[in-house]
Amino acid sequence: MHLQGLLSFPLTPFTPDDTVDLARYAEHLERQIAAGPAALFVACGTGEFTALDREEYRDLVATAVRVAGGRLPVVAGCGGGPRLAREFALAAAGCGADGLLLLPPYLVASTPAGLVGHVRYVAGATELPIIVYQRANAVLDEAAAVALLNLPTVTGIKDGRGDVDAMLRLVTAVRTSGHPRAAAFGFLNGLPTAELSAQAYRAIGVPGYSSAVLCFAPDIATAFHRAVRTGDQRAVQLLLAEFYLPFVALRDRVPGYAVALVKAGARLAGLDLGPVRPPLVDASPEHVRQLSGIIARGRAALARSAPSARSED
Repeated sequence: MHLQGLLSFPLTPFTPDDTVDLARYAEHLERQIAAGPAALFVACGTGEFTALDREEYRDLVATAVRVAGGRLPVVAGCGGGPRLAREFALAAAGCGADGLLLLPPYLVASTPAGLVGHVRYVAGATELPIIVYQRANAVLDEAAAVALLNLPTVTGIKDGRGDVDAMLRLVTAVRTSGHPRAAAFGFLNGLPTAELSAQAYRAIGVPGYSSAVLCFAPDIATAFHRAVRTGDQRAVQLLLAEFYLPFVALRDRVPGYAVALVKAGARLAGLDLGPVRPPLVDASPEHVRQLSGIIARGRAALARSAPSARSED
């Protein structure tokens, strides 16, 4: 499972009485698929994995597999302690998922070698391909990254730390290891609002990235990805200045807005996916108003960056 391109991380919709709204979820998934991502990563961080019980998790993964219908891969989040992570991995496999995103182990910090042991433990539960999410207490070094090549079902690393120097060292260590799987091993940019670092990561050999913006402004997200891919610096800089940087400034004002603000954006786009679950807090009305203005600025910038608009400059 070597994924390239733009990756979708769908939200999980909750009803006012705190149940998962699977019908609304299916609609959200169809909108995401229409935007043309390389894969759906369901029940992950943006999908509030840590807030789900096992039955909800199974329903979400099974619904995603059904809606996707083989049009693109469905990768399910799994995590927690080692035993729980194995249980979620088995549940995802039973629902027909195409792969797993292994989230950091719950609370416990260890060595890079210890993290490889955790991955090995979870990988023993299923033959599904696994992408290891490096973030928070899950930190790899070069030796650990190369050691992952010896786990046949581990197909890549998704980085959520944002240390470009350290990530370059991992990529280089794997690519020059001489291991038979080195060339096919995948690396993904999984930073919140990864668009800000997309060019830097692309330069070190990590072109694929996750996009939360795809959940509420797919026109902006896909246009930005196309501009990065084709080297259209005018469009990249315009969208960064007018949309992405203001969006990130607003997102950073409240912990947890990496999810809550995205849900607010989906509501502004005409698809109410309900509130976030605690401990996350919903975006305030004033911040939603500001978000609406940022989206409008982004769409105006998108129009200005279009080829027809440039020909009139």
